[in-house]
Amino acid sequence: MAQPPEVRDKAFAEFVLPEVEVLLRVAMTLTAQPADAEDLVQETLLRAYRAIDRFDGEHPRAWLLTIMRRAEINRHRRRRPHLLDDPDADLDRLTAGDTVASPEEVVVGEGFDEVVGAALAALPDKHRQVVRLVDIGGLSYAEAAEVLDVPEGTVMSRLHRARKRIRTQLAAAGVAPKPKRSRM
Repeated sequence: MAQPPEVRDKAFAEFVLPEVEVLLRVAMTLTAQPADAEDLVQETLLRAYRAIDRFDGEHPRAWLLTIMRRAEINRHRRRRPHLLDDPDADLDRLTAGDTVASPEEVVVGEGFDEVVGAALAALPDKHRQVVRLVDIGGLSYAEAAEVLDVPEGTVMSRLHRARKRIRTQLAAAGVAPKPKRSRM
C-alpha cells in the first residue's frame, strides 16, 4: 500500500538525499559527460522516490546504486543500433570511400550499425539467439541456457563462435582489425 506523501517525503529526505553526492560521483564514472551524469542521477532519484515505500531502510547506498546501475543499463538499451533493411547497399557505400577514417569515425559513422546488423543477421539462428540474449539482452550464460533449454557450456560455445564470425565479417568490411591467426 502506498504511503502518504508526508511519510514518503520524510523517508526520501532521510535515506536518499544524503547520498546524492555519492550518486553524482558514481554517475561521473559511468558516463563521459557531466550532463549525462546529472541526467542519470535525476533518473535514479525519480525511481527512488517512486519506490521509497518499498524500501526497507537498510543499506540505502547499495539500494540507490542498484537503481542507478539499472537506469544506466536501460539508457544503453534504448541507444542500441537498429538492424538493417538493406545491408548490401550500406556495405557498398561504407567500403567505397578512399579516405581513411579514424576509429571514432568508423564506430560513430553511418555505416557501422548497418555492418554490425548485417553480421548479426548472417549468423545461424542458434548463434544469433545467444548473441541477442547475452550480448544485447544482458542475460548471464546461466540465464540464457535456461531460456534456450540447453547446457551453459553450449551457450558459451555458441557465443564464442558467433562473436568470432561477427569479428571476421567486421574485419572483411574494414570496420575492425583483421583477426589474429591461431597458433594451434
